[in-house]
Amino acid sequence: MKLNGIKITWLGHATFRVETPGGKTLLIDPWVMGNPKCPEKEKAIRTLDVMLITHGHGDHIGDAVELGKKHTPRVVGIPELCHWLQKKGVETAEMNKGGTQTLGDIKVTMVHADHSCGIQDGEQMVYAGEACGYVVEFDNGVKIYHAGDTNVFGDMTIIRELYAPDICMLPIGNHYTMSPREAAYACKLLEPKIVIPMHFGTFPVLTGTPKDLQRLVPDLEIREMKPGETIS
Repeated sequence: MKLNGIKITWLGHATFRVETPGGKTLLIDPWVMGNPKCPEKEKAIRTLDVMLITHGHGDHIGDAVELGKKHTPRVVGIPELCHWLQKKGVETAEMNKGGTQTLGDIKVTMVHADHSCGIQDGEQMVYAGEACGYVVEFDNGVKIYHAGDTNVFGDMTIIRELYAPDICMLPIGNHYTMSPREAAYACKLLEPKIVIPMHFGTFPVLTGTPKDLQRLVPDLEIREMKPGETIS
């Protein structure tokens, strides 16, 4: 399918940089400096307009405070997570599941995810609300769904019926999220045009692979990206 000016770069794990047709830069789940899969040349974030955070685990929020202070983007997250960020000096644009915000040339809708959520703050684990996913709609009509960390859940059917995402970024690594088996079922519920696998291979315990998923959904385009690769 044609992205019509959208550029999607995978920075490894669940972190994506998305450039909009209007020239804005969106970062989803900001974990770059400590991300072993993020290429060195991509770790310097030069510009940032919007930051979406799915939940408070360190492999998704690791650089949120530093980048939030440096670039002052619109930082989107669930209220409890945003409250923690605000205490760290980051301005936020909090929202909750089912809500939609217009941020420049995109609309962002927060949707459900089935996962735990907490922030390791020093020696404390801080409650950070619930995990979530996001549907991002661009002015050109393309819609992307970043599922965050999640298992498959039946209401992915509702996400399809309400938002009809064209591209789905789905975790497949197993152990902490769904494996290719559950992700294949999610594909049937969501009916996307393209699936971009994520949250696999970063650590030895994340054993699911894009090839495993492709075997289970042979008629669907599974777009295996390499860290640092951009599709447009």
